[in-house]
Amino acid sequence: MKIIIPMAGRGSRLRPHTLTVPKPLVPVAGKPMVQRIVEDLATGHVGNIEEIAFIIGDFGEAAEKHLIQIAEGLGAKGSIYYQDKPLGPAHAISCASDSLSGPCMVAFADTLFQAKFDYDTDADGLIWAKKVEDPSSFGVIKTDENQIITEFVEKSPVFVSDLAIVGLYYFKRGEDLRDEIQHMLDNNITDKGEFQITTALELLKEKGTRFKAAEIDEWLDCGNRQNVLHTNKRMLELADADSLVAASLKNDNSIIIPPCKIGENVSLKNSVIGPFVSIGDNSSVENSVIRNSVIQADTSVSEANLDDSMLGNHVEYSGKKSEISIGDYCTHS
Repeated sequence: MKIIIPMAGRGSRLRPHTLTVPKPLVPVAGKPMVQRIVEDLATGHVGNIEEIAFIIGDFGEAAEKHLIQIAEGLGAKGSIYYQDKPLGPAHAISCASDSLSGPCMVAFADTLFQAKFDYDTDADGLIWAKKVEDPSSFGVIKTDENQIITEFVEKSPVFVSDLAIVGLYYFKRGEDLRDEIQHMLDNNITDKGEFQITTALELLKEKGTRFKAAEIDEWLDCGNRQNVLHTNKRMLELADADSLVAASLKNDNSIIIPPCKIGENVSLKNSVIGPFVSIGDNSSVENSVIRNSVIQADTSVSEANLDDSMLGNHVEYSGKKSEISIGDYCTHS
């Protein structure tokens, strides 16, 4: 199976943390979002992951290298494709057309999920969905009594269904999706000014493709700081507590209130950490109290009382009680 990850957006709502790092590479509970996605998808597949294709913007050489390493960590080939213009989800997928063949999983790297990924090989395709209170801002599906999808609708102001498409799709034949999207591009078939994947799915259904619906248990947004902090909390709650604190921790008179993720070579001195705190590799905290926060790698914090905060990489922070959001390579005192 191949995994296709469209992720060209920079994540403007999560600035300043996405000014230097694309949103899918921002860590949540100690691991980049996109890495969590591909690892979760791989767990439900019987067999090897042949290739992971990332569709990106101008993210830079370091980010591209990181993505290739994520793919190789799962024993897969890593491929990089570029989306130069934001013309819609289907257009993004089309940028990886050379990789769209055979069994394919398409996953948009905007959110995290909790689900049992069990690939029904008897179905032509699977579409994961979640019931939502207000479906007007989502593409939705309608199903029959056997969970076969009967209709795809893109962001309807009139109620059609409360089963929102979450951005996870399985195709037994990736080339069918590739060809249908190419037909849309060639004939400028758009919806609301963009090339929509729901249009491609509806066209495939009309030609006889049978899609089944699969529900996820939990849909976790990472669009802004508060959502990232909530998702960080949930990931920590669901994690194996024994694996969260690195053995290389240097703890000098500090208390850790679990669950917390403590990276490699972290130094804690005269501090209280937790609950729901993630600290990246090579960071240090001294004379501070930190709760419900994400601190990335190579960052130092002192004389602080932080809650609901995010600090990027290579930050130096010294201060009193704060609820803050500071991007990479900043100094604050």
